[in-house]
Amino acid sequence: MDESRMFQENTSDNYLNSVAPICEDDAFQKKGHSARTLSPEEAEKLARDQALVSDFKKLKLEKDAQKNWDLFYKRNSTNFFKDRHWTTREFEDLKACREFEDQKLTILEAGCGVGNCLFPLLEEDLNIFAYACDFSPRAVEYVKKNTLYNIERCKVFQCDLTKDDLLENIPADSVDVATLIFVLSAIHPDKMHLALQNIYKVLKPGKCVLFRDYGLYDHAMLRFKSGSKLGENFYVRQDGTRSYFFTDEFLSHLFMAVGYEQVVNEYVRRETVNRKEDLRVPRVFLQSKFRKPLSEA
Repeated sequence: MDESRMFQENTSDNYLNSVAPICEDDAFQKKGHSARTLSPEEAEKLARDQALVSDFKKLKLEKDAQKNWDLFYKRNSTNFFKDRHWTTREFEDLKACREFEDQKLTILEAGCGVGNCLFPLLEEDLNIFAYACDFSPRAVEYVKKNTLYNIERCKVFQCDLTKDDLLENIPADSVDVATLIFVLSAIHPDKMHLALQNIYKVLKPGKCVLFRDYGLYDHAMLRFKSGSKLGENFYVRQDGTRSYFFTDEFLSHLFMAVGYEQVVNEYVRRETVNRKEDLRVPRVFLQSKFRKPLSEA
C-alpha cells in the first residue's frame, strides 16, 4: 500500500463534520445498493439525539448560509481541502464521454469551492473548458487569484444555484458533463430541486450530472452532538454550515422528479485510517450519475 496516497483524516469534531474525503486506497472501498448497518450503540445514539434546532435558529441559518460559507473560507483560505485528484479516476465519464479522441469538452463544476477539483482537472486534461461557480464570493475570488487560473480555459462566477439563473453565464444545452461533488448536501433539502433544475437547463440532452456526497450513516453524521439536528438526516456544524446525508432512494426521487434519468446510484463505503492515532472510521458516500434525456417527454 502506498501510504502517501492514503487520506490521513483528522478526527476532531470540527474537522470530521466539515471535510469531504479526498483520496483513499481502493482496498478499503466497497460499492453497492445497501446502506450501512448501524451498531447497537450507534442506533441508540441516533434514537436519543432527536431534539431539533429551534425554528428561529433554522431560519437564521438559512438566511446566513452564504455568510457562514464565506467565513469558512476566510478562516481556512485555500488550505482546508486537499486537491481532488481522484475525480477522473472514479468518474470515468469525465474522459469517456468524448465521441472522438481529443474532443473539446465543456464541463460545469457546480460548487467549485477554491478549485481543489477544478485545477487538477484542467491540468490533467488540456481539452477541457470549465464553467465553475460557487455560493461563496470569497471562494470565487480565491479561484481567480490562483496562478493556474486562465480565462481561456475556465469561467468562474459566484452563483446561488437555488435562485441565480445559470443561463446568465452559460448557454443553454451547452455542457457535456456537470459535477456536483459534496455540494448538494450543503443546500436545504426543500431547495435541492431548484439547483437540479438550474443545471438541467445548461446540460446537453443525453449528457450527465456526476454526483458524489455524504451517505446515510456516514461517520460524520454520527459525530454530531445533541442539539445539531435540523431535520431528518440534516445537521448543522459548529461553524453554521449545514450538511445533509443522502439515501439512494431520496436522491433518485430528487433527480427523477426534475426530469433526469437514473444511470448509476450506489453507496460507496470506505474505512478511513488515521495511522497516527490508530483510528479506523467508516465513511459512507453516495456516488451517482443522472442523465438529461435525449428528448423531452
